[in-house]
Amino acid sequence: MSLSEFLAKKGEFYSKIDPFVAFRILEKYQKYFKMPPIIHIVGTNGKGSTGRFLAQLLEALGYNVGHYSSPHLFDFKERFYLKKGIVDEDLLEKTHQRLSLILQEDLEKLSYFEYATFLAALFFEKCDFVIFEAGLGGEYDATSVFEKRLSIFTQIDYDHEQFLGNRLEQIARTKLKVMAKKALISNNQDEIVLKMARKTAILKGVDLDILQDLSFDLQKELRHYKAQFIIPLFLEQNLKLALRACEILLTKTQTIKALKNLGKLNLRGRCEKISEKLYIDVGHNVLAARALCEYFKGEKLEIVYNSFLDKKIFEILKILKPISAKIMVFKCENEARALANEQIFDLCEKLNIKCEEFKELDKDKKTLVFGSFILVEKFLKDYGA
Repeated sequence: MSLSEFLAKKGEFYSKIDPFVAFRILEKYQKYFKMPPIIHIVGTNGKGSTGRFLAQLLEALGYNVGHYSSPHLFDFKERFYLKKGIVDEDLLEKTHQRLSLILQEDLEKLSYFEYATFLAALFFEKCDFVIFEAGLGGEYDATSVFEKRLSIFTQIDYDHEQFLGNRLEQIARTKLKVMAKKALISNNQDEIVLKMARKTAILKGVDLDILQDLSFDLQKELRHYKAQFIIPLFLEQNLKLALRACEILLTKTQTIKALKNLGKLNLRGRCEKISEKLYIDVGHNVLAARALCEYFKGEKLEIVYNSFLDKKIFEILKILKPISAKIMVFKCENEARALANEQIFDLCEKLNIKCEEFKELDKDKKTLVFGSFILVEKFLKDYGA
């Protein structure tokens, strides 16, 4: 069966999780997966950009790096970054066939994400460094079954409550439980999270680094980078986390050298400027809305928006209100998960935010396309951005 045929049978989204499938599969087929211990990135927001910044820093020093992230915007292959670019179709198909031969009938037991995770393990077996981004939570995530050399925790907050729990303590616990013997955490956290991180580190005998700030030399070089590539504060925080991770993995001298040679973040949809007045962001939760509100503070934008119904839409719209000239609902459908569509009009009315259905892009107005990957993907396809 070809890769395209296999993926067509798998739903990308799921309503329930068997937390032990990936563990059982790896235990059974351990001898076929030979990649080095992973750098494991866990958190609510910032995993993708932190991982890609780190991959680019290590590549700048000549290392062979694999980065597995999710979800994708246009194509499944976007999840697999290798040799400074996305893997090609031929390699993707060959690796799929190889994984099929290894797992045989057990291949069907894997969910979409679990399958992609094991595919990544084969892609990256010859890499010097392998970066895996957790998909959902941490404790039972498919990425957590592999040996780790470093855990990186980005900001932890509310998201996927239907799976992780509706209290911050519950969400933080399932993420922090996967902490490796060496770990790094952003200090941009609720005190509840930091307290739990310290406690977890003590109980597991972990060398935990809580990032306060970079050394003077790195801060100086970072200023030069920011002068060349204008980045929002949340991306700067993720870059700092990646720089500190690079320093832990290598040395400060090597990290400074890497930063001097670092190019623009090559990951789409992270407060990305498409044209003079058009921005896109695949953020889909409260944290992302806050970050954008800070970035566009004092401005009024036309916001093209939609969201899955299981997100905190009212709270997100309330946060965006200060920068919203109006909300334009980009109507679209998804078979697996319901999108808000009509409900957004009612919520905007309650919040006294001007709201209308999106009809066309006004290129003279500053516009932000914000919401799920599905929304941004469809918008970019329709408007060729």
